[in-house]
Amino acid sequence: MPRLALYALAVCVLSVAAAVVSFVQGSWLGIVWILLAGVSSNMTWYYFRRGRAGRSDGAKSVTG
Repeated sequence: MPRLALYALAVCVLSVAAAVVSFVQGSWLGIVWILLAGVSSNMTWYYFRRGRAGRSDGAKSVTG
């Protein structure tokens, strides 16, 4: 798995955890965390697919 995909996955997991904590405490700020989780989830899929496509072409990606 490409490094950027792992970073985006970590952000996604942490933002979901922050949203749960926020909602348990009764704060509506959890909505922002949910939105961040959605964006980082999409970034994870993008970088994962891009890394897999680059590997199948045999070309080494410049960014990792």
